[in-house]
Amino acid sequence: MNTTALADLPLDQVRTLLAVVDEGTFEAAAALLHLTPSAVSQRVKALEQRTGRVLLLRTKPVRPTESGVVLVRLARQIARLERDAFADLGLTGAGEPTRVSVAVNADSLATWFLSALSLVPEELSLCFELRREDEAHTAALLREGAVMAAVTSSPEPVPGCSARLLGRMRYLPCAAPRFTAQRLAGPLARVLPEAPVVVFDRRDDLQDGFVRGLGAGGASAARHHVPASEGFVAAVAAGLGWGMVPAPQAAPLLETGRLTLFAPDRPVDVPLYWQQWKLDSPALAAVAEAVVTAAGGVLRP
Repeated sequence: MNTTALADLPLDQVRTLLAVVDEGTFEAAAALLHLTPSAVSQRVKALEQRTGRVLLLRTKPVRPTESGVVLVRLARQIARLERDAFADLGLTGAGEPTRVSVAVNADSLATWFLSALSLVPEELSLCFELRREDEAHTAALLREGAVMAAVTSSPEPVPGCSARLLGRMRYLPCAAPRFTAQRLAGPLARVLPEAPVVVFDRRDDLQDGFVRGLGAGGASAARHHVPASEGFVAAVAAGLGWGMVPAPQAAPLLETGRLTLFAPDRPVDVPLYWQQWKLDSPALAAVAEAVVTAAGGVLRP
């Protein structure tokens, strides 16, 4: 940006930029703000002139540029602080909830994260907007300003955010008993690259990383993509392939014999961190406390 000070950024223009990004078009933002599309366009252009940067890509839907992402994040933080201030002054509308947006990986969502949200005091009247994303990519949503907090595998704080270690999610190499007997007999470095495997999606590297750790090139090209945590575990238990199953989900299936642990000495621990905006927000503070408490009961230290 140029030398324009933060105080010189008109809040109506910043809020308008956020509305355009959230709604996807100038017309939709105009309807939300009760303005004409021309007025919305003029506000965005004025903000671009003031900052000396192009802030939006005029696509459908519109997308913020790298500079636009910075101001969108600022707009969301201002909105958060305003809502907290109104609540402290007793000016919040009757029954109006406070929304907290969080990015969380599917395995945490399926095992412990919802229990964390249940620990948040009811009197805060919070509503949660959860964005499911791989733990290696949740920080990107935080960086873009799309969420206020994230469960992530990245220890490096996003600019303007704090980070703290929650613990480590343990993953166990599992397969159905029949699959283990038929497809995994022999040295793992030899059989795993040929055996069908279950993966979450095309960005899931956990299974390939496990095989690379054995000295092989990666998991088999014969792979089933199951982009849901519960469905992933069910696919492994059904014998479609082997997979790295979160320990909390594997435990009851191992106990009943629906899964076997074919490499008991090779668990994989994935560290998880809680990152959130550096704001003095009672809502964010309460969520963070609940998340840390719940994670401590499930994740490994």
